Amino acid sequence: MPELPEVETIARRLDQCATGDVIESVWLGKKPEPLKSTALEIARVLEGSRIGGVRRVGKHIVFDLERNPVARAPWSAKSRKPRPARPGSKTRPAHASATTPGVADKACLELAEGGIRSTHAGAMQSKSQWIVHLGMTGRLQLCGPEDEVLKHTHAILQLASGRELRFVDPRRFGRLSVTRDATFEAGGFEPLDVELDRFTVLFHGRNTPIKSALLNQKLLRGVGNIYADESLFRAGIRPRRRAASITHEQLRRLFLSVKEVLQEAIALGGSSISDYVDADGEEGSFQFQHRVYGREGEPCLVCKTPLKRVVIAGRSSHYCRKCQK
Repeated sequence: MPELPEVETIARRLDQCATGDVIESVWLGKKPEPLKSTALEIARVLEGSRIGGVRRVGKHIVFDLERNPVARAPWSAKSRKPRPARPGSKTRPAHASATTPGVADKACLELAEGGIRSTHAGAMQSKSQWIVHLGMTGRLQLCGPEDEVLKHTHAILQLASGRELRFVDPRRFGRLSVTRDATFEAGGFEPLDVELDRFTVLFHGRNTPIKSALLNQKLLRGVGNIYADESLFRAGIRPRRRAASITHEQLRRLFLSVKEVLQEAIALGGSSISDYVDADGEEGSFQFQHRVYGREGEPCLVCKTPLKRVVIAGRSSHYCRKCQK
């Protein structure tokens, strides 16, 4: 499942390349699972809206929308079907980007240089939002209309720049929803913004394993299995330790470790340990910096002790029994 660094990477790229563009039409697939709002409601909110900005809230990608004054034709579920790749056309593989600038790259450059994006300057705060949760295998693909429509594509947004924004999700655990006249809220605190005092209050005294507490989205939003393991290793705390037994000094180390790990992972585009790629189809590289996650039986990079794996609340946890207490 994409965690905070992966979602942040996607949101930043889309904010850079899609802000200012206008959603001209929407196609939604037949599978109902990805739609948290109704198809009609999603289309009515999206079509004709200008993308005012893209940001991350927890593990959600939030598109802030501004209404375009140009009237739109009534939406129909049959208004558009995804086009298969033309025979013999050059299409990008799912995990690679084009080596030469294409429609998406050219449009992104134009937006960044003050073309369509310049219309966003001074815009009023949006009251409508499109919220995307990637689930286990979801991805947002910003591409040209000539690119192959991948299997398991559940939504296609045609943009005024000539590009398409597609939502692809093989396992269909992702969710698409919209809000009107409201701001999307997610529970918990942002781990990159939370202060030490608040962080200490969140975890001090809890009678649950510290690993479970870190994964509790009502406390910190966006931290997942990978980055909880890596943070606990750097802080020298075993994942099974009861949060109530952790000293203030250990919580301070954990506070710093969480921020450090997340910031490093964002800088490297996240971890591509399964099928994660960003909006351009590029893999992240933080997986090469993992010190414990996924390294069961391998020697600890610090003390050479074989790393262990335990299951806590149904989730695998990796740690060093010598370095972590």
